[in-house]
Amino acid sequence: MTQAWRDWLSSPAGAYLLDWEQAQIDEVVADIFGYHALQLGMPELEGLRTNRMPHQWLASPEPDSVLPSQTLNFAAHSVALPFQADSLDLLVMPHSLELSLDAHASLREAHRVLMPEGHLVITGLNPTSLWGWRHKRSQWYQKWGYRGLSAPPCDEMIAYWRLKDWLRLLGFEVKLSRFGCWRPAMDKAKWLQRWSWMDRLGAQWWPILGGAYVLVAVKKVHGGRIVGATWKKRRPQAKAAVGIAQRQTMSNEPNGLQRKNECEPR
Repeated sequence: MTQAWRDWLSSPAGAYLLDWEQAQIDEVVADIFGYHALQLGMPELEGLRTNRMPHQWLASPEPDSVLPSQTLNFAAHSVALPFQADSLDLLVMPHSLELSLDAHASLREAHRVLMPEGHLVITGLNPTSLWGWRHKRSQWYQKWGYRGLSAPPCDEMIAYWRLKDWLRLLGFEVKLSRFGCWRPAMDKAKWLQRWSWMDRLGAQWWPILGGAYVLVAVKKVHGGRIVGATWKKRRPQAKAAVGIAQRQTMSNEPNGLQRKNECEPR
């Protein structure tokens, strides 16, 4: 996380984003069970505080970004996590893909370290929103000298449908997705509060146009069963079945035919 990210999170728009994401993640991770959970990046967000797993870690690619009240367990980047394969039950990645050098590699690494049926929680910024529109046209605003809107300082926003396709190709199943933050990212808290009515209308009329989203995916692994060569075992059973069928056929024949067969010379 760059210094520009940290500065933006301390702004009114950044605090608005943090409050919404914190409420969503608190609800999502509360009912995820297991033993090992990891939050990767963005220490301003307490992604595991409502989770009850006994082993929890906080990792960040930049150790200096951790707040004094928090404890950083180790430094790690999303493309190379210091965990064995199939070892984590929960991985929370708040905006880790947008700040990663390679989003595809980060998702592959997440798939590697998660156990089968492990949960992956991702937060991201929606490019098809007012925030995304402001981010794409930031140069226009700077040229015109207008600074009323604040754009999140990230190089690329990953669209929800694009991310969903990536997860499906890796073998994840999207379990839950939510959108939020429909207000414009205003610099002033007073103006941000005046646009609060958009949150009520946005959730009802244009939910997929929210400025941010939270996605929960589950790692799926298709199981298999080894079937051996059982044809040798089936041969005696087939002979026994033929013998039973012959006896049943003879018992169903007329009595006269049976006595005739008994009188015939052998």
